[in-house]
Amino acid sequence: MLPPTPARSAQQLFRRLLALPPPLRQRTFSILNRPPPNYSGHVPLTITERAGLAVGSAFGSLSNPYRHDLIAALGEATSKPYFITRLRHAMLKDPTGRRILSDKPRISSQTMKLEDLRKMPENSVGRAYAAWLDREGVTPDTRDQVRYIDDPEEAYVMQRYRETHDFTHAITGLPVIIEGELAIKAFEFANTVLPMTALSLFAIVRLKSEERKRFFEVYAPWAVANGLKAEEVVNVYWEEELETDVDVLRTRLGISKPPDLREIRKVLREERRAEREARRAREDLGAAGGV
Repeated sequence: MLPPTPARSAQQLFRRLLALPPPLRQRTFSILNRPPPNYSGHVPLTITERAGLAVGSAFGSLSNPYRHDLIAALGEATSKPYFITRLRHAMLKDPTGRRILSDKPRISSQTMKLEDLRKMPENSVGRAYAAWLDREGVTPDTRDQVRYIDDPEEAYVMQRYRETHDFTHAITGLPVIIEGELAIKAFEFANTVLPMTALSLFAIVRLKSEERKRFFEVYAPWAVANGLKAEEVVNVYWEEELETDVDVLRTRLGISKPPDLREIRKVLREERRAEREARRAREDLGAAGGV
């Protein structure tokens, strides 16, 4: 009998894996026998690969909260086995959610013509969405494609959540700076229970003490209260709400508008500038007087 070699052992292991029942074989595949993708762009992962992706993307997104690719990977790696399935079931229980799952609309610069949205009535959802995109310097095409969720319909649910994220920003007015993103993520965690939205909150360590205090005193309470009481925003058919008045939609969903974060920061900057100028004037006056 020939002595075992690494190549022979690998072949034997490969044959044993292929001999397993299909469900078990799917759970035990390796990079040597990765199954075919379930949809365009899908990358099947082993349990070990999924855990590594979760840990690596968590640390990477914490060190750089603007790495949207890492945040997207973290969301997908931590969404199973329960959370994205729960969100899909929430859509299936809702008449509008079921229609969204049936129609599978996508949000992009092709389906959302910004030049048309900018002409919509003042304070309409479409106008507010376009104005928010223009103000924050982003487009509907900035969201990554889902790759690491195995079930095609659950992958669409994650894609839908990702592509409608900016609508939540738009109707609340919260900007894409770290403070605004943290407030939105806290709201989304209370509303969707996706782990990634909670894990993203660790970026709070990057806030200055004044910003951290404001987050805990103002925006975290707003996010938790509104996220829990509001309708699940994943069931909003945004494409059908573009002409709806923003205030009407917020009332229907049970969302109150938070304090304007950009305005708060602007007022604080102006106050600091006035204080610096006053201090400089006092120093100049003292120097002129020989004090």
